[in-house]
Amino acid sequence: MSPVQTIRRIGFRKWYERELLRSHANLVLLLLSAIGLLTAAEIYDRRIALSDQLQVLACAAASAAIGLHALRRYLYLLNHAEFVADQAVCGRCERYASFDSVDEGATPAELNVCCRHCRHEWVIRL
Repeated sequence: MSPVQTIRRIGFRKWYERELLRSHANLVLLLLSAIGLLTAAEIYDRRIALSDQLQVLACAAASAAIGLHALRRYLYLLNHAEFVADQAVCGRCERYASFDSVDEGATPAELNVCCRHCRHEWVIRL
């Protein structure tokens, strides 16, 4: 489901909270993959059989790949949520996240909104 549809369905504050939770779940995954990578470094020994060495290296490579992916998702989701949250302030009365969706934006990544307090309209780009 697109962010525009989700914001319309559950509201901006809950969407923002969910984005932050998804972002921080990726941070936890990053920490777990770092533990896996450090564990593989601790287990690796040149004196063990070649097949065991390859298994440890494969685990280290998988942990590194998962960690890199989790880091990229964490940063993307966090920056996207903050980018949208910066636009959720009414330009006239300075109220945060107090708006109603008016209609479709010019593109699918835009949301036309109207302040609940002063009825000022603006566009939020997602």
